[in-house]
Amino acid sequence: MPNISFFIPAYNCAETIAESVASIMETNFKIGDELIIVNDCSSDNTAEVLLNIKDKYPVIQTLIHKRNKGGGAARNTAIESATNDLLFCLDSDNILEKNSIKPLKSHLLNSDADIASFQEMRYFSSDNKHDTQYIWHFPPVVSMADFMADHKNPGSSGNYLFTKKSWREAEGYPEFAGSLDTWGFCFRQLAAGSKLVTLPGSYYFHRYGGDSYYIRDMNSRNMSLAALQIILPYYHIFHPEDFNYIMSNENRMNWFENFDSRPIRILGGQVGLKSISVNAAQPKPNAGLAKKIYYRLRNKR
Repeated sequence: MPNISFFIPAYNCAETIAESVASIMETNFKIGDELIIVNDCSSDNTAEVLLNIKDKYPVIQTLIHKRNKGGGAARNTAIESATNDLLFCLDSDNILEKNSIKPLKSHLLNSDADIASFQEMRYFSSDNKHDTQYIWHFPPVVSMADFMADHKNPGSSGNYLFTKKSWREAEGYPEFAGSLDTWGFCFRQLAAGSKLVTLPGSYYFHRYGGDSYYIRDMNSRNMSLAALQIILPYYHIFHPEDFNYIMSNENRMNWFENFDSRPIRILGGQVGLKSISVNAAQPKPNAGLAKKIYYRLRNKR
């Protein structure tokens, strides 16, 4: 079984990163793995917290950006220093379930895939990770058409397992993309031919709310234009009518925000399948039933 290089981009995350690191190191880190943390010139006491974390886990490698370069650059810096062929990115405020990485790695290898994601993102906003507010539930396989169907896909968070080869073929995370760096990277991976699978019945905990990277970025830039800059070199993979829709004066400034109600077709007119979103108070999706429905719908296209 190949080893994993875990990595965490860290910016002003003093209050949350210790729990994120512990979720890797306590049950998911194996001999031969590594954890690389890139401090992207934090202005709070993240650096001090990282020193304490390294005292507890000396195997951790910490790197420092002398100026703030953004999430995409921090992720690329980590991967450039990584020595293993499998990579897992965990954001500095998210948490892995205990003993969840080993089956995810097995699923990637057994599926001959380039990317393996947990099937569920369990969103929480309190200090208790089990206080789940709502859940995103992904299909067993995520194609480019599915990726362009709505915002609910593994790339929206980027917390998944992937090969270093797929990173090279995607030409890394787009460092110009701000908080869309993970969305843009996953898009690039799929555009380069990567296969993305999800592990049935698996999940991790995704913190939301507060002063998140995405919220800060959304308040300072137009997200549709940022997303357009990412996809523009790959215009040939889209249905011409849909690419013209994106490029039109009427929709250029809002197509990404309207993604959920107006999916983007790929060449050939294929429309992707949306992922499931449920309130945590509702019954959880049945993985077997969801898989049957997914393939039944896919076979009808």
